[in-house]
Amino acid sequence: MHHRIEDYALIGDEQTAALVGRDGSVDWLCLPRFDSGACFARLLGDEDNGHWRIAPKGARTCTRRAYRPGTLVLDTDWESDEGAVRVTDLMPQRDHAPDLVRIVEGLRGRVTVRSTLRIRFDYGSIVPWVRNSGGHRVAVAGPDSVWLRSEPAVHTWGEDFATYAEFTVGEGEQVAFVLTWHPSHEPRPALVDPYESLESSVTDWRAWSDRCRYDGPHRDTVLRSLITLKALTYQPTGGVVAAPTTSLPEELGGVRNWDYRYCWLRDSTLTLGALLAAGYHEEAEAWRDWLLRAVAGDPADLQIMYGVAGERRLPEVEVPWLAGFGGSSPVRIGNDAVQQLQLDVYGEVMDSLSLARKAGLPTQPHIWSIQVALLEWLRANWRQPDEGLWEVRGGRRHFVHSKVMVWVAADRAVRAVERYPELDGDVDAWREMREQVHREVCEKGYDPARNTFTQYYGSGELDAALLLIPSVGFLPPDDPRVIGTVDAVRAELDHGGFLHRYSTDDTAVDGLPGTEGTFLACSFWLAQALHLTGRRKEARELFDRLVDLTNDVGLLAEEYDPETGHQLGNFPQAFSHIALVTTALALFRDEGAG
Repeated sequence: MHHRIEDYALIGDEQTAALVGRDGSVDWLCLPRFDSGACFARLLGDEDNGHWRIAPKGARTCTRRAYRPGTLVLDTDWESDEGAVRVTDLMPQRDHAPDLVRIVEGLRGRVTVRSTLRIRFDYGSIVPWVRNSGGHRVAVAGPDSVWLRSEPAVHTWGEDFATYAEFTVGEGEQVAFVLTWHPSHEPRPALVDPYESLESSVTDWRAWSDRCRYDGPHRDTVLRSLITLKALTYQPTGGVVAAPTTSLPEELGGVRNWDYRYCWLRDSTLTLGALLAAGYHEEAEAWRDWLLRAVAGDPADLQIMYGVAGERRLPEVEVPWLAGFGGSSPVRIGNDAVQQLQLDVYGEVMDSLSLARKAGLPTQPHIWSIQVALLEWLRANWRQPDEGLWEVRGGRRHFVHSKVMVWVAADRAVRAVERYPELDGDVDAWREMREQVHREVCEKGYDPARNTFTQYYGSGELDAALLLIPSVGFLPPDDPRVIGTVDAVRAELDHGGFLHRYSTDDTAVDGLPGTEGTFLACSFWLAQALHLTGRRKEARELFDRLVDLTNDVGLLAEEYDPETGHQLGNFPQAFSHIALVTTALALFRDEGAG
């Protein structure tokens, strides 16, 4: 059966994550890190590319599933004439080695359950050697080794390069499986107790969720988004990956398939703002510290994205043996966008660090010197055209959003010096730069005939990123040019009540064939812009419609196709969940909530 992107749920241990389908199959898992090779890659191929399914014999899809409230622990229930069983999936917090725990519990009657495990290392390409060792199954290939054990022991056997188990559970009986990865040259790590790790996982996640300060409408969805962001955080460094997947298509059967298992600076201000506003200061500080380490060095070398530990080199290659999700090829590993010039990230970094300072995150003396260096580089280089925030592959232009964010960079530096007299810098030059950029954008990036800002200087096209003009403070929300832009973007980029990022008719801009779904973050930005410009009822209605797009367990991909009603793009997508949280905070803060 062909899966849909929204059929998946996420489990993880804050160093990597797995996707579990409604059919009880783990179809994607990279070990030991988010960006390592996948040992289950059925998501982008077929069963022979690796997966692990636990389900009642003969059953196709679960009856219902849900996270335990406030946690990343997933319960999947199956009901049939024989009875009912529950499979509980989790990845406990890691001591040393990553573990995937799956507990089967009988709820009523007696049900025969089958486990099918196919491990295929290196994105589904390498079949390991599997043997028995002291009651465990162990699979080894090259640098990777995986152990499978069950409690109580059930009979497992191997054929056609898979490991099978079949057993019957009655009411109140439990069988737990633990899959543990470690480097093949190291001894097997200590075994975790599956039942204890379930209990401590639930306790830890609930304690974390209880810190959430938001108590407005849709609280469960907002909290689920925050839990998802936490799950996409690489705990050792504080970096947040854009998504745990690669190459889930933006158009089914198309070529818009990118690797998102890295950290984009673009998401930084929004992530930081969401975490701070929801009460998660430690996570905000960890992310800011990741940001400082990643951007340290010559400002001219600032990249738009880095690896989870701040790696700079992320070479893009195509993986020919995977057919792609729904036949959408190529499947890509790595991301060449890392080499692009996107001037807006300087603004996002400056804004993040200014937000962190305002929120009272513990400061460090070198932070300001990094900011000054970034701004001085920008002052000399802001007039260059760039690739813009959508990482277009159709050449550089003077993108209006990029220049607006240049203004933000100068503005935040000027305000910092005004507010904290101990900081020093060439504030007169920065004020002049701020003024110049503002004037240029209002002259060259605005179309007076249509009363709207445009995608780039001299263009007739629009761009959903223009909706951010009032929220970053470039112009006040009641400025007629802002209202005109919001109306124009809403009218021209609308598709089924949601927004495209920009028009893909003008293929010269993004340099790619085909189309894409509506971009969820942009639709959230529209809700915020409508709210800011006084159209609160419309903002609220749009937000409610967006919340309705989350799947049965509250998750969102990058895009949505209003024609088919399916999600598109990498999943779950941090940018969509950050936008959901920040929009909820913006819309309902004024109503005494949050």
